[in-house]
Amino acid sequence: MAHITLVLPFALPLPEFAPDLIRALQAPALAALLSRTSSARRAPKADSAHALPHETWLARALGLADDGRTPFAVAAMHGLNLDPGAGRWHLVTPAHIQIARSHLMMADTRQVSLDDADGRALFDAARQLCEEIGHELRYGDAHTWFLRADDWTGFDTASPDTVANMDLTDFMPKGVGAQAYRRLQNEVQMAWHAHPVNAAREARRLPVVNAFWLWGASVQAQQPVTKIASYAVPGWLAALGQQRLPSLERLDDVLAQGGLLVAGNLGEAALAADWHGWLQGMQHLEEKLFVPLLAALKKGRVRELRLVLSSREGLADYTTTAMAQRKFWRRPTLDSLT
Repeated sequence: MAHITLVLPFALPLPEFAPDLIRALQAPALAALLSRTSSARRAPKADSAHALPHETWLARALGLADDGRTPFAVAAMHGLNLDPGAGRWHLVTPAHIQIARSHLMMADTRQVSLDDADGRALFDAARQLCEEIGHELRYGDAHTWFLRADDWTGFDTASPDTVANMDLTDFMPKGVGAQAYRRLQNEVQMAWHAHPVNAAREARRLPVVNAFWLWGASVQAQQPVTKIASYAVPGWLAALGQQRLPSLERLDDVLAQGGLLVAGNLGEAALAADWHGWLQGMQHLEEKLFVPLLAALKKGRVRELRLVLSSREGLADYTTTAMAQRKFWRRPTLDSLT
């Protein structure tokens, strides 16, 4: 029988919206999974201002870091069949930065959709500038690149989801290495300003790709030993796993093998505070994920199910079993989402 850990980034709504959202959400299977448990705990507020709770949790669970950092770069390179060799590698995410009322703001990178042809064209323009100053740039997919910069140490950069829709002033790296990064950023921005890819995007009223975000630095990393499946997650996260699910229609392989499943379909709506879209995403998970997982638990196909739910501000961790589901005196409720 399988042991499954289900990670649900952004499944915890912000406290000020939670009561109304819980009343609107029709998810009896999720309510049973969260109410009839063998263990339940709330983690303290995230110990890093540069990553979200589920990101630091994943770094610990995969054995990559236990200090609040998120050194995913090298592990993601392996997942994309790139040999990092030696050196210090950083994740590079193409991004759109815009001017808000009084500050710069980076949009959710999910909204910067790039196909492979456009991604490679922008990558080639940036690679030339990187190589001119002695830094190698490698291509993983349209949204996931890797920069080698052995001497860029002593500064932390936040994950793209941490930065999304926030004041960039609070997250711009500082220090000697950070100055070189900002100079390269400026040169790449100038090269992309008049790039044909961005001209075509403007004509289609799409956000231009006018910056890249550097983060997730690591020197070396062991490969995750936990089997990871993912659904609707950013490319860097999908690269950490062995199985990318195009949909949740068939969970047989996951149920048979166990391991860790990350479902990331709530991210875009939550970061945009689109709570109608968030409710739709949760209803989709209820129908395609929570209902079949609850049934598998009761039938004995799954021995233990662990649910890790998070928001920007915190993380909740629940474990349930077939035996726990027999606690009929515990009324199923979604109150634990608050």
